Amino acid sequence: MTHQKVLVVDFGGQYTQLIVRRVREQNVYSEMVPWTEAFQRIQTEKPTAVILSGGPKSVFDADSPTLDFTCLEGIPTLGICYGQQLMAYKLGGKVEGADHKEYGQRTLTMHHGLTHAMTNGQVWMSHGTQVTEVPAGFTITATTDSCPIAGMEDVSRQYYGIQFHPEVTHTPDGRKIIEAFLQVAGLKGDWSTENFIEEEIKKIRATVGENEKVLCAVSGGVDSSVMAALLIKAIGERAICVFVDHGLLRKGEAAQVIDTFGTHFQGNLIAFHEHDRFFGSLKGVKDPESKRKSIGANFVQVFEDHANELKGCDWLAQGTLYPDVIESGSPTAAKIKTHHNVGGLPDWMRMKLIEPLRWLFKDEVRAVGRALGLPEDMVDREPFPGPGLGVRILGEVTPERVKMVQDADWIFRSELRSRGLNRGIWQSYAALLDVKSVGVMGDERTYEQPIVLRAVESEDAMTARAVNIPFDVLELVASRIVNEVDGVNRVFYDLTSKPPATIELE
Repeated sequence: MTHQKVLVVDFGGQYTQLIVRRVREQNVYSEMVPWTEAFQRIQTEKPTAVILSGGPKSVFDADSPTLDFTCLEGIPTLGICYGQQLMAYKLGGKVEGADHKEYGQRTLTMHHGLTHAMTNGQVWMSHGTQVTEVPAGFTITATTDSCPIAGMEDVSRQYYGIQFHPEVTHTPDGRKIIEAFLQVAGLKGDWSTENFIEEEIKKIRATVGENEKVLCAVSGGVDSSVMAALLIKAIGERAICVFVDHGLLRKGEAAQVIDTFGTHFQGNLIAFHEHDRFFGSLKGVKDPESKRKSIGANFVQVFEDHANELKGCDWLAQGTLYPDVIESGSPTAAKIKTHHNVGGLPDWMRMKLIEPLRWLFKDEVRAVGRALGLPEDMVDREPFPGPGLGVRILGEVTPERVKMVQDADWIFRSELRSRGLNRGIWQSYAALLDVKSVGVMGDERTYEQPIVLRAVESEDAMTARAVNIPFDVLELVASRIVNEVDGVNRVFYDLTSKPPATIELE
């Protein structure tokens, strides 16, 4: 994608994707690679620099992730936590179980080298194993009271290691460490939104044949909107925008999407209304993964059934993002949930798949959208899942239950907007639980369903925390929902962060 690249080798660490983000924040392109593919990728792609991530294993465990360091010769390499331990282990140092395990905040004493970029010595540690003897040629660059080798480096071979996690916000000056490493690696920081657009357009034109057409599956959300704008800029009218109204959108949203796309993209939009198809296939289905796969398969079936109207499209373009890829599972990361646009597509799909935003985070996608001239209300729209309200309704998805969520969601988000409380919120919505509880209305017993409200703040959807909404606003919203939405007699507010929860309930 760019001449300068940092490959981040993923050894299964929970913060690996944050390393990628921190590098990109320095305007340097970075990409995560599973350790199982790292040797081949490094040899083939010749990255400008490599960062080795943390991980839950100990380097001397029989099943621990590993890497043949011969592929790193001549390439500036930074090892973080497990990455430092593997570096020491592979190059002749010693790694042992720590007498004093370190989890949480620690105070670092910086001696020299990369750690001198920091002025704040507060760092985040998470390890039970540590380097006890550095390899020949290395010097110790930092220590803590219980970790004698919290940093090490061999400048002549361009190997650098740190035991702490500079990528997390709990290490206040951690970004300075990453910036210092990129500088010693000779990275210029010249990767920009404009670079991405230019290079991706070249890649799209090289991938899609001169006479081939691309079906751009749009939902009205920022991801698919930016994807469509990028394809149209690359191949013009051969990018056919298609909107499928599956009946699982928010209140009034289908009409809004058709109007917005018709206005901005000069009517280059075909819409299919397929409520019966989607609700029919979801009848009796309660398992979250089954629902996602059903919705994903139905999208493709709609496209296949309308092949003539779609002018023989050869490619299916989707607004898949990097967090979708990570959460759907990889050789090093557990599958959290199958995103319908990653693992939910059927094997029998005829069209070839193209995903121009696959390696971007949400804020990077917004920047691309602005650079492409999309209106701000389209670029700033809150993320909305591809399966729609299907993943906000626990249990069976029916038209009646969808209407309950639509009405409750409309009340919640309208009240937030009217007070300006939506600013800074990453995502806000109402969801429906698959249980019933006893209540009392008009002196009579009720046995109805509860609504869960959720509002989170986040940078990239990889982590999130609940928004502190004033209690009187929540109380008003709860009162309105119970009084205005048939079948609901109780309202909860979800305070759980991500992790341990995900942003969506399913």
